[in-house]
Amino acid sequence: MQTASTNICKRLCIKFICEISLLLNIPQSTVSDIITKWKQLGTTATQL
Repeated sequence: MQTASTNICKRLCIKFICEISLLLNIPQSTVSDIITKWKQLGTTATQL
């Protein structure tokens, strides 16, 4: 079950991803993928 605060957080994350995408003129999926990679690996560097 999702709480109201979880829903607010998700909406804010989507908003920030959208804003970054517009500022950098890159797809939202690219921004999301980079954030996910950083969260999982602690880096955005290309892995061997």
